Amino acid sequence: MSNTSRPVGDAAAQAPSPAPGRSRLPRDIKVMLVAAFLIAIGFGLVAPVLPQFATTFGVGATEAAIIVSIFAFMRLVFAPAGGALIVKLGERPVYVAGLLIVAASTAACAFAQNYWQLLVFRGLGGAGSVMFTVASMALVVRLAPPESRGRVSGAYASAFLIGNVCGPIVGGLLANFGLRVPFLAYAAALVLAALVVQTQLSHVPAASRQPGATAPAMELKDALRDSAYRAGLFSSFANGWATFGVRMATVPLFAVVALGAGPESAGWALAVFAGGNAAALTFSGRLADSLGRKPLLLSGLLVTGTATAAIGFTHQLPWFLLASACAGIGSGLLGPAQQAAIADVIGNERSGGRVLAVFQMASDSGAIVGPVVAGLLADRLGYGWAFGVTGGMLLAAAAVWVPARETFRRPAAVGA
Repeated sequence: MSNTSRPVGDAAAQAPSPAPGRSRLPRDIKVMLVAAFLIAIGFGLVAPVLPQFATTFGVGATEAAIIVSIFAFMRLVFAPAGGALIVKLGERPVYVAGLLIVAASTAACAFAQNYWQLLVFRGLGGAGSVMFTVASMALVVRLAPPESRGRVSGAYASAFLIGNVCGPIVGGLLANFGLRVPFLAYAAALVLAALVVQTQLSHVPAASRQPGATAPAMELKDALRDSAYRAGLFSSFANGWATFGVRMATVPLFAVVALGAGPESAGWALAVFAGGNAAALTFSGRLADSLGRKPLLLSGLLVTGTATAAIGFTHQLPWFLLASACAGIGSGLLGPAQQAAIADVIGNERSGGRVLAVFQMASDSGAIVGPVVAGLLADRLGYGWAFGVTGGMLLAAAAVWVPARETFRRPAAVGA
């Protein structure tokens, strides 16, 4: 493939890089990791009690589920606005503003007097959430050294994972003092994260301190010309469908309805998924910085897709848990490489707010559509079809990545 077919935004990926994994992470990246942990642990405080809190207003399971869904829906709707704000104002102001919006909406939830107030307050939180999510992705793209993007993405995912594991434990303890208390604790965690980012993060990204290092923001049309970005959108949608949608909505139902296991089996399934994910994250980022993005992307999609499809055909709890753990491992292989590939497409030298917003929208769309389709398939054709189609989406994403270009250029390949 000639150089003319490669996007100009991939200059960072084409430049010679130090040996992967040897450079120390920049201080600003460490600040981002601390903020990510605070955000994740706060979200974990609220997630277990939110449906229960909704039912205290005299509504049923469907209305309680809508409270959860409105957050994802508002994230999807406001993603384009978040990307535009990043291009206009910069990453850090949008990140901090998003955190404070979610903090305010979460605190308001604690004082909601009826279901409709809770619905509105939670929905506003979704708008702020996509602001800081896309801004944080943009900051990681700008701040992470090209040779360490996989490692940085893995560390960032690990910070979120640890927070998500710790949060529900602390949230369950706080719920003993009332279902409104975890919301106030989450709001406090978000304010603390905003203070950390505002006071500790450098005011100017490292890449932009060098004269001539900045460039106009990457346009979506330019990104769409890149086969890696197009494949990334597909895999983001499929991963959102399976990992953030079906895993949370359909896996617990399968454990109880199809396997006849107790409610605790769903918790075990989520726990072993997280364990497999954590195990893979310990090495997947470094491998993405040495072997390249595509080997990890393809491996992750194939493992996650196969394991997810297998879940629907398990009839005993041990096999169900084993398949869940394998799906977690595949997700851990996929995540850092996918994030690093999108970062390679954009490069350090310019903003990619709109490009990242669409990438995030693909994931959120999958998380919304996936559980609905899987639920319909489970009701009409059985859980085997529900998980088979979900796994098939991931395998189709792997097929889309096969002809896509490798975004990472190893030092040995430069000048060869």
